[in-house]
Amino acid sequence: MTSINSDPRAETITVGKGDDARDIALLVRPADPARAPSAPALVWLGGYRSDMSGTKAIEMDALAAEKGLAAIRFDYSGHGASGGAFRAGTISRWLEEAIAVLDHVAPESVVLVGSSMGGWIALRLVQALAHRGSGPRVAGMVLIAPAPDFTIDLIEPNLSDAERASLAERGYFEEPSDYSPEPNIFTRALIEDGRLNRVLTGIIETGCPVHILQGMADPDVPYAHALKLVEFLPADDVVITLVRDGDHRLSRPEDIARMKAAILSMAENASDL
Repeated sequence: MTSINSDPRAETITVGKGDDARDIALLVRPADPARAPSAPALVWLGGYRSDMSGTKAIEMDALAAEKGLAAIRFDYSGHGASGGAFRAGTISRWLEEAIAVLDHVAPESVVLVGSSMGGWIALRLVQALAHRGSGPRVAGMVLIAPAPDFTIDLIEPNLSDAERASLAERGYFEEPSDYSPEPNIFTRALIEDGRLNRVLTGIIETGCPVHILQGMADPDVPYAHALKLVEFLPADDVVITLVRDGDHRLSRPEDIARMKAAILSMAENASDL
């Protein structure tokens, strides 16, 4: 039986072949079959330059431990404990890694919890699973300050002449980060690949309920972007919670409480929990 205080299992898988191979670090918490036999696994999909040791990811795992749920966390290549070069990262590359993680752990059903860029990965993941017709059933999605199409909608329109020149000449540009002493790096490959992974172009059929948590004081992803996303989810049961004074991180105790409540509601509705 899984104890509330037990640690998740650390694993590593290799994604890609040859020069493209990279080691992806996972933390897997098995479900307690005596407490949540039919509940979906919680899957953390982090944001740009975030990792699985961040506050919200740890709190999701703590919720899983408390309720006997399975939980899966991992770091994209170039992030946290995973290998690979950050500058080689693209939405397609990180999506490939997310699919590989699910194939490796092989849960029957999942609740995808996507933060910022992880919201984009979550939406592409549900599309990719539906397209290939195999993999876990997506029982629900909790999207925290989701940033689908952020390279197209939030970065490209606001590029300065200097940044455009840097992209053309060096293949990347840098900007100061509010969350790290190291600057954010956006590559030409990331931006070009982003155009190939657009989701805000037509109806997004997730086939599951979606709960969006969005701060109205978010300086990075304006809340209008979350409202725009809702317009592309007409077929799904969508709830959006706007937090008037919430920032991009949504990591305050009251924000964490909202996140946990949304996740638990998804898990309960999809099982006999």
